Amino acid sequence: MVQTLWAVADLHAAVKTNRSMIDRIVPRDPSDWLIVAGDVAERTELVIEILHTLRRRFAQVVWVPGNHELFSRSTDRCQGREKYAELVEYCRKIDVLTPEDPYPVFHGVTIVPLFTLYDYSFRPQGLSVEQAIQAARDKGIMLTDEYAIAPFVDIRGWCWDRLAYSIKRLSRIEGPTILVNHWPLVVEPVNRLLYREIGLWCGTRHTRTWAQRYDAQAVIYGHLHAPSVLEVDGVKHIEVSLGYPREWQAAGHLMQWPYPVMEVDVERA
Repeated sequence: MVQTLWAVADLHAAVKTNRSMIDRIVPRDPSDWLIVAGDVAERTELVIEILHTLRRRFAQVVWVPGNHELFSRSTDRCQGREKYAELVEYCRKIDVLTPEDPYPVFHGVTIVPLFTLYDYSFRPQGLSVEQAIQAARDKGIMLTDEYAIAPFVDIRGWCWDRLAYSIKRLSRIEGPTILVNHWPLVVEPVNRLLYREIGLWCGTRHTRTWAQRYDAQAVIYGHLHAPSVLEVDGVKHIEVSLGYPREWQAAGHLMQWPYPVMEVDVERA
């Protein structure tokens, strides 16, 4: 029997056409695990509905939030940090692991769900945060994050809080890891984007050395809607995004999906 650790991201379940792809996320064996690296949907109820469906299929589901899970409106009951806390609470009710739970171990490898956000540090050298955001705005490039996350929370402050929290927990791990985050941990995938200004909302330079420091066998992420395997300093950084129909329906866009991160022959293990 082969047990597989699968990974997906950016399911964007509010888009009806994506539901047919979500239906394809099934295990080969009932003991298989699934990583969901953020951007399931925007509404809490839909996020939990999709995660609950996936949890009924897989032996274990590990979820990290993306920017879309954090999107809020002024009329929402929970916004900013409170919305994330609500998502964690509901995930625990359906037995889905989050960045707040004990890290699970898959055949000797610790799976580390992270939530680091972004702090605008993937910006052009010499520009302040405010200058970089204005330069992007002048080019007509502005992510919804500025209207649906930033008004409700100090994003940079929250990012730095998450970095400190994550480092404290990571320092206690012994042995190999697989790091899971919605945003890339290094800037190289961002440098491949057509519009580099998008990098403002794509991570933080403070995670640059984490893969090496914490013995990562692989880094799993999403967010960019550009599935790829990129080796950086000897570690594979694997984007497992689905994205929107106009993207995943394009020939050659998706890699093998869901992506098999680890496969273990249990009979030989």
